[in-house]
Amino acid sequence: MSEFRHVLPFLVPLVAIIMGIGVGMLALWLDHQKKIHIFELHHKERLMAIERGMEVPPLPAEFFHGRGKSETSLISNLRWGLIWLLLGLAIAAAMILNGDSARATWGLIPIAIGLAQLIFYSIGRRQEPGVDVSQGGSSAKMASKG
Repeated sequence: MSEFRHVLPFLVPLVAIIMGIGVGMLALWLDHQKKIHIFELHHKERLMAIERGMEVPPLPAEFFHGRGKSETSLISNLRWGLIWLLLGLAIAAAMILNGDSARATWGLIPIAIGLAQLIFYSIGRRQEPGVDVSQGGSSAKMASKG
């Protein structure tokens, strides 16, 4: 048992690294399998439409592009910017209140990340003036298409 105590400090990080990489690889594989399944179903639907002489449905845009990530990226930048900014302020405030004002500067790291996200949000919003934050989509583009 005493021999195992020397191995244990190395075993915990090793298992954590292997499990972290394994979970990431599993997520990628499951996403790939889901995409294959969706494509096969759509292909069968197209073949049945051809056999029956019906109009062939077009391929969805999700097969070629991400699933609406460009529309929600502004909202995501705003959300994560506020989270990081407030987290940094909370860390700095907690350290100052505990009397450790020298270490409160560590709160500047998440504050900087939050400000960067908010800057990305403001730049993206200027480039796409039709984005409505309350609905999470592009209201001007929807109105012009309808």
